[in-house]
Amino acid sequence: MARHGGRGWYGRVLAAAVGVTAVAAATSVWTAQAGQADDPRAEAGVSAPPSASAAADRAPAAVAVDIAHASDAGAHGVNITIDDGPDPVWTPQVLKVLEENGVKATFCMVGTQAQAHPDLVKAVVAAGHRLCDHTVSHDTTMDTKSEAYQSQQILDAERMITQASGGVRPLYYRAPGGAFTPYSRTLAASHGMRPLGWNVDTKDFEHPGAAAIVATVKNEVSNGPTILFHDAGGDRSQTVAALREVLPWLKQQGHSFGFPVR
Repeated sequence: MARHGGRGWYGRVLAAAVGVTAVAAATSVWTAQAGQADDPRAEAGVSAPPSASAAADRAPAAVAVDIAHASDAGAHGVNITIDDGPDPVWTPQVLKVLEENGVKATFCMVGTQAQAHPDLVKAVVAAGHRLCDHTVSHDTTMDTKSEAYQSQQILDAERMITQASGGVRPLYYRAPGGAFTPYSRTLAASHGMRPLGWNVDTKDFEHPGAAAIVATVKNEVSNGPTILFHDAGGDRSQTVAALREVLPWLKQQGHSFGFPVR
């Protein structure tokens, strides 16, 4: 998995995260939907009633620790994954394209972004998409850091995303730039978040042009079903344009759309 370097936007995110996590690091609060992994409504992205106090006190079931790539939609399934948001400009546009094409996706959210835009997190959930923990500050070198640091990055982001969503927990964990460690995978899995990889990196963060993004998907989808796009970290107009073209193309090729296996 390639490291995504050169994105200065994350320096600002990290600066913001320092202030946030200084307060947050002392606790990792489970909120309204602690039983999500066991609740079929939660698997569909629908919140349980706030009065479900028994579920709120129950830890999520552990999942497999190996990095998921397969789709629950079967041999011809593909998984659309959207990283780094939510973003007030681009996330609504991505959601619109997905809705127009009847496609559900997995949104890998940065904790500080989720905390800043809870309305967008709720919109993602309401549309039937799934949530993924993408750490507090998108540190692509976190595999070189201490276990305490990795824990803070993963668990504080989980808390931020869960609170922003109104109680719906992330079902996956994607390490920034693929910077997984055995410890981070085990920690995430113990909290019900399956480590999530990718098979097709569209490199849309490099702004290669919509046509190049589409060509990457067409040329590399045979590598596996999980496709990586971004909805934050810069101008994502090329991503939006590429999704408009590539989603119908994938359907024409006989692909169905699913979620990563858990």
